[in-house]
Amino acid sequence: MSIQIYGFWRSIASFRVRVALKLKGLSFEEIPVDILAGEQFRPGYEAVNAERVVPTLLHDGHTLFQSLAIIEYLEDIRPEPRLLPLDPKDRAYARSLALVTVADAHPLITPRIRNHLVATFGADATAVENWGRHWTMEGLATYERLLERRAPQPFALGAEPGLADICVAGHTIAAQYLKLELTGFPVVARLSERCFALPAFLSSHPFEQPGYKATQAR
Repeated sequence: MSIQIYGFWRSIASFRVRVALKLKGLSFEEIPVDILAGEQFRPGYEAVNAERVVPTLLHDGHTLFQSLAIIEYLEDIRPEPRLLPLDPKDRAYARSLALVTVADAHPLITPRIRNHLVATFGADATAVENWGRHWTMEGLATYERLLERRAPQPFALGAEPGLADICVAGHTIAAQYLKLELTGFPVVARLSERCFALPAFLSSHPFEQPGYKATQAR
């Protein structure tokens, strides 16, 4: 099974796919695409992903994009360990938790949105940062409300991490980028701590990627 992903060290969506691959025990090669430098708009990459975003997964000649779709594809080709529950209600709840960041909060703080705020509305650096902090806090508050209503468990839906935990952990990385404290979100903080105690999460963190380490060596 040959798997490649086009990703970027700082990309939270790329983080999500990295974790899923590692939890599934699937080996992969990551090909860097610097979305801050605009490499996603080059013709070579546009031929791979017409949306011109990361991540993109290549598997046995097939190309997939969007992190949630990729993770569900991995669930189909490698059912164990499960990232989505078997019970339909729990499976829908796991997807709902995932979409809090995948569909609601994270899309509002991506580079293309930040660039649009500057180009169209003349937003300065402070305004852009405040925008990002607002929507990231909204996501954290939503997660806190949802998670505290369920019986305490090691992870969002049980004893093992899954799709929901991957997405919550990714959202806490966004908070880390913006220097937001998790003290006001204790349930989220505990879940994130448990996630990053696992090698699959820790080794997938943006600050553990070669691209980040290269920026620190300059």
